[in-house]
Amino acid sequence: MEFLQIALLALVQGLTEFLPISSSAHLILPSQILGWSDQGLAFDVAVHVGTLAAVVWYFRRDLWQIAEGCLTAGAQRRANEASRLALALVVGSVPAVVVGFCCGDWIELHLRSGYVIAAATIVFGIFLGFADRRRCGQRDLAQLTLMTALLIGVAQAFALIPGTSRSGITMTAALLLGLSRTASARFSFLLSIPIITGAGLLQTLKVLENPGNLSWSVFGWGALLSGVSAYICIKLFLAWIETIGMWPFVVYRIALGLLLLLVL
Repeated sequence: MEFLQIALLALVQGLTEFLPISSSAHLILPSQILGWSDQGLAFDVAVHVGTLAAVVWYFRRDLWQIAEGCLTAGAQRRANEASRLALALVVGSVPAVVVGFCCGDWIELHLRSGYVIAAATIVFGIFLGFADRRRCGQRDLAQLTLMTALLIGVAQAFALIPGTSRSGITMTAALLLGLSRTASARFSFLLSIPIITGAGLLQTLKVLENPGNLSWSVFGWGALLSGVSAYICIKLFLAWIETIGMWPFVVYRIALGLLLLLVL
C-alpha cells in the first residue's frame, strides 16, 4: 500500500467509525473512483486498534469510574450507577454478538454489494433524521434502563448490514427511546468498545494464521492516523451535537448514498 492510500483510508475510518455516516460507504468510494484494491486484513486490524485506543483514551475516566463502581457494588452487594451502566453495556452488546455469530458469514456473502451499502446509507440516514426530529425525551445515562440498553443493542445488530453505520443506528434507537443527543452519543461510543474489541480480536486471529503479509509500517501508520482522527472526531462531536443536531449528517448520508448509486 502506498502512503497516500494508507493515510486516506485510515483517516476516513477514524472519522466515520464514530460519526453517524457509515464507514462502509466511505471506504467503497476510493476503491471505485481510484481503482484501489482491498487494503487487506492486517490494515483492518490496524485501524481497529487505532479507533479502539481513541475511544478508550477519551472515556478513560468514565471507564475507571465504571470499574471502581463495579468493585464497590461487588463488595457491598448492592448495585450503583456505575455498575448498572456496566451491565447495560454488556446487555447492549449481546444482540450484535449473537447475530454476528449466527449470520455474519451470510451477511458478508450476500449483503456486501455497493448497492446495498448505498441503499442502507440513505434509508438508515432517513431513520436518523426522523428520530432526531421526534426526540422523545432528555434522559441521561443515569436514567438508562436495561430494557433500553437491550433495544439499543438490538438496533446495533442491524449495523452488520454494510452502510447502516453502527453509531448512526444506535443513536437513532437511543433518541427514539428518550435519551438526549449527548447521552445517545456517549452510550453509542461506550458501546463501541466491546464491539470493536471483539471484531479486532477475530481479525487478529485471522492475521496470525498468515503473518507473512503483515507490514509493520502499514500497521503503525494505520493505527496512528485512525486513532488521532477518531479522537478528534469524538471530542468535536460531543461538543457540538446538542447545537447542530443530527440533520447535517442526515443530509450528508442521503447525498453520499445517491453519489454511490451514480458511481456504481
